[in-house]
Amino acid sequence: MAAVFALFLVAFATVLGSSAADPDMLQDICVADLTAAVKVNGFVCKDAANATAEDFFFTGLAKPGLTNNTFGSLVTLANVEKIPGLNTLGISLARIDYAPGGINPPHTHPRATEIVYVLDGVLDVGFITTANKLISKTIKQGEVFVFPKGLVHFQNNNGKSPASVISAFNSQLQGTQNIALTLFAATPEVPDDVLTKTFKVGTKEVNKIKSKLAPKA
Repeated sequence: MAAVFALFLVAFATVLGSSAADPDMLQDICVADLTAAVKVNGFVCKDAANATAEDFFFTGLAKPGLTNNTFGSLVTLANVEKIPGLNTLGISLARIDYAPGGINPPHTHPRATEIVYVLDGVLDVGFITTANKLISKTIKQGEVFVFPKGLVHFQNNNGKSPASVISAFNSQLQGTQNIALTLFAATPEVPDDVLTKTFKVGTKEVNKIKSKLAPKA
């Protein structure tokens, strides 16, 4: 299993890394200065002379995340905000853990294609094209599935056991828009009449959905 996963990472780095969604780098390293006041498209580089191994290291994907939340899943990101050395490299990873019955609900990544490798469990996954065609499959340990850039997609654990995947992205900061949270938990709020007209429901139903998705105090 370890050998298969290593092959997955090599293939990802070779194929996606060579056609990264982010701009190409112009120097050997550009470790992100996450404290810089200057705002650019990406992050300002700190002096390369001050770079250390810790800028390229992260332990956060080693253990399962806690899934006792609204959706029964947790995404642990390993992007440029966690690994400053990823700045300008055009790649990142994430670990996603799912409780039995948990879901990573429909969402999009506006800046990256995603490829997932199943560590444990069985998942029903899929994406929807702009022609409203659902492309879906059940995947299990050791298998891989790809979600094209910008398309709405999901992963659902219908099993009675936990599941987990490693996700790879061809962007240092892929961005995520959860469809439900985007529409029903935005700040400021999306006007109720927009939601009632869109989903053909009443204000009462809209408010009920908003209450279920509101951040817990």
